Amino acid sequence: MHINLPVRGNRKLRRLMERVNEDRQLKGWWHVSNVNAVVRLEINDHSWVHIQIVANIALKILRQLFKHGVETSVVTDYGFERDDAELVVTLSALLHCIGMSVHRHGHEDFSLFLAEPKLRELLDGIYEEPDLTVVISEVLQAITSHRSDGQPLSLEAGILRVADALDMAEGRSRIPFERGRVSMHSLSAAAIDEVTIKDGESRPVMIEIVMNNSSGLFQVDGLLKAKLRGSGLEPYVEVIAHIDTEAEKRLVPIYRLEY
Repeated sequence: MHINLPVRGNRKLRRLMERVNEDRQLKGWWHVSNVNAVVRLEINDHSWVHIQIVANIALKILRQLFKHGVETSVVTDYGFERDDAELVVTLSALLHCIGMSVHRHGHEDFSLFLAEPKLRELLDGIYEEPDLTVVISEVLQAITSHRSDGQPLSLEAGILRVADALDMAEGRSRIPFERGRVSMHSLSAAAIDEVTIKDGESRPVMIEIVMNNSSGLFQVDGLLKAKLRGSGLEPYVEVIAHIDTEAEKRLVPIYRLEY
């Protein structure tokens, strides 16, 4: 259980990730969260794999924005550096669903009270007050804003909100789907082959979603659109989705309605 992120030249991020990968409590939260999600509720993966995917997607989106000259909120509002924005986005991704270790319902709020003391521990010596409290507050704001009715107040929070929705490829729904848990969520996730983030044609970020079945449009039009709307990323992101095969993949041989 090792989170891999491209830290590049960000020394603060490198130091943070060394601490994260040595933190047994974090790993415990991720494990319990996934037991609650996959074993007990039979929903999509919430393990460290989900955390790693979301963190990498979030960091990729952030760096795409920087590449095209877009500054994020902690830079413009507090005068922080881009490296600090990377820490805010990364920490938000790492801690956004640790509240699943308590319960699915209200997990965003549970994540907040678990994350605050852990953030002070992870950031000890990396920031001093008042910068420490600023960074922690921005991370907590991102965590609470990733809920379905969240209202991100920063671009960093919007990035987490969208990155969480972009962990939609078929691997995330594999376990509930193989167990016969057929729902629009698991079926549509099984229809997503790949998500790619790259330079856009008219905007800084293009999100390209490759599907094997048109049911994947539920992930795009039903879930991603809702997370993108109000994220603050709307002016910077374009999304395209397409089926990359001549024939659609047959996902369910027969479906029996249960009621």
